[in-house]
Amino acid sequence: MGGRHATAVPTQAAYCATMDVPEDWDAPGGRHIGLQVALVRSSGADAKADLVVFLDGGPGGAATEDYPAVEPALAPLRKHHHILLIDQRGTGASNPLDCNDDLALEADKPDQRAAAAPADADAQRAATRRCLAALSPRAAPQFYATSDALRDLEAVRQALGAPALDLIGVSYGTRVAQQYGARYPQAVRSIVLDSPVPNRLALLSEHARNLESALQQRLALCAGTPACAQRFGDSYARLHEVHQRLEHQPQTVDVPDPQTDERHRRRLDGNTLAQLLRFYLYSDTTSALVPLLIEQAHAGQYATVLAQAQLVIGDVSAHLSNGMAASVLCTEDADLLQDQPQDGATLLGAGLVGSARNTCALWPHRGRPADFHQPLRTALPVLVLSGQYDPVTPPGYGAEIVAALPRARQLLAPGQGHAVLGVGCMPRLVAAFVRDLDPAALDDHCLAELGAAPAFLGVNGARP
Repeated sequence: MGGRHATAVPTQAAYCATMDVPEDWDAPGGRHIGLQVALVRSSGADAKADLVVFLDGGPGGAATEDYPAVEPALAPLRKHHHILLIDQRGTGASNPLDCNDDLALEADKPDQRAAAAPADADAQRAATRRCLAALSPRAAPQFYATSDALRDLEAVRQALGAPALDLIGVSYGTRVAQQYGARYPQAVRSIVLDSPVPNRLALLSEHARNLESALQQRLALCAGTPACAQRFGDSYARLHEVHQRLEHQPQTVDVPDPQTDERHRRRLDGNTLAQLLRFYLYSDTTSALVPLLIEQAHAGQYATVLAQAQLVIGDVSAHLSNGMAASVLCTEDADLLQDQPQDGATLLGAGLVGSARNTCALWPHRGRPADFHQPLRTALPVLVLSGQYDPVTPPGYGAEIVAALPRARQLLAPGQGHAVLGVGCMPRLVAAFVRDLDPAALDDHCLAELGAAPAFLGVNGARP
């Protein structure tokens, strides 16, 4: 079991199998597809009967491919639990809906192709048609949304003898966890939501403002630190100057590959810059580079900016099945997306909604359940994890979810970004929660040791 992308992480031994399921659960006599299923055995001899299930983000991430990267975060849980991984239909080895053309619908997990998305509506519609034509011999995309995946997960659970499940959802995976918990509450023992998406949210609708808010907060740390403020001045104002310059005069530069020294022609425009900054803000460590990145871009050092970004993207991005993302977004969110003119003043701009509409006008999809966007209501124990400077799913989302639940608690990771399951003492706290099912009893004082990494003042780090 391992990753498909170029910067593969180490593999992890597991028992792997393919499970046959109907593509259309309401027409089981039709085409069937294979689900990639893996069971990572407990590292201890006294494994509990309940299984921990890792639900990947995206939409479009494959659990078996991304698990090795989160394995250290789940190691305390694995001492007493087997870990169940399922490549959600349309991802990984589960009849992936991969397209050579990016559909510009990435939602909550960075994908290194995002910056190359078609810029105009005609190009995007052409890309969508090419993708559908390539997929049509083996897939009907209308059957690859979240509700279909829930039935897959329940079928796998039944095939394993119907054990209770401890759901660990990350990013888009928190939508899957909430939906499964609402529809199969008898199957669930506990739920952990890392960087969660509230059920009421239409994906992409708040993307631009969330990034802008995270950037403002992260750059305010620099402005409030004398050495950083003296070194970089008003980084936020400089950033918007650079963005406007690149919007009007995109740059094409030769970029050396930092690993092979091979040179590539790359285009840098305002949208590409915004996407790169999203990459940086996902991690506290790379967030510390943002003021320096802005200064380099402001000085016209575009080749340096792109070369550094290539290293960061290779480290934090993973291949996403963009066709599966389209199936999710077009089924569950697209009709709720409204034009957001105010987003035009942000780095990401107001184009995300238009991109979704362009694709979803052509992408086959069905209706969603009537209660799909209702808040999760459950008596199950729920633990919510949030990063203070998350550029995609800000802490307010987690607080919103917790407010509707009687046995829930939010843990805030100070100074951190998106997907915080593995930071600091969080793995130990999550393991204690799954063990005792008492979120209120968790002693989270250890999280105070976290904090934002000081900004790099130069290539040698945070010191002048």
